[in-house]
Amino acid sequence: MDVSHASGPQDPGPHASGPSVDPEEVALFSRVAAQWWDPKGKFAPLHRFNPVRLAFIRDEALARFGRDGRARAPFEGLSLLDIGCGGGLVSEPMRRLGFTVTSVDASERNIGVARAHAAETGLCIDYRCATAEQLLAEGAGPFDVVLNMEVIEHVADPRAYLLDCARLVAPGGLMVVATLNRTLKALALAKVGAEYVLGWLPRGAHDWRKFLKPDEIRGFLEGEPGLTVEGPFGVSYAPLSDSWSRSGDVDVNYMMVVTKA
Repeated sequence: MDVSHASGPQDPGPHASGPSVDPEEVALFSRVAAQWWDPKGKFAPLHRFNPVRLAFIRDEALARFGRDGRARAPFEGLSLLDIGCGGGLVSEPMRRLGFTVTSVDASERNIGVARAHAAETGLCIDYRCATAEQLLAEGAGPFDVVLNMEVIEHVADPRAYLLDCARLVAPGGLMVVATLNRTLKALALAKVGAEYVLGWLPRGAHDWRKFLKPDEIRGFLEGEPGLTVEGPFGVSYAPLSDSWSRSGDVDVNYMMVVTKA
């Protein structure tokens, strides 16, 4: 699931460029950047969705690196890259768990909001207006964990983007990819239901044709040495409790884990 809104000032502000960037998608998120941290605002659905994906990342990283989940900051000494970080809704919890966090977004407005919020909460996070290919060109990383949370369905070239992200993963590290499945169920719920019936998202926020099937994610990474792809792992919404949880249903939201030998 992903949230955005197309109202507000029409100037999207400065943003990063490159083949993984879709300017229209960047502009869409830039226009509502100030609302990222309002749990009752335009990003309210994402705030409700956040706990299940944070728990998934934590569990996968604990298993991968053999860390003690009872520790206050179990990932101390490990680096994490959050690509398409938005206002920092995932970056901040990851920093609290001990990761050294670098977070990038193609929208300068998103980065500005994220920096300001981190400063208010006293968290040290390296926020940059950049893309995966720019990080590679600069020689950044590699990172123990790379996060791609609801980003790949918004980029111009998903295959090139994902390969660049995989190259930023350190040997022994992992990448988590979360996105939407291109199924009729996702069209009905994530597109028609969320935008036209429930009003969670503005009309036109998603392009169902850009949703990706798990086999497509896997196919993008085939042939890359040392990579193993696991999943998909489903995430489902329960209307009665207004909550999200992990499930065996991958027809709408799902996550995949990529590890590097």
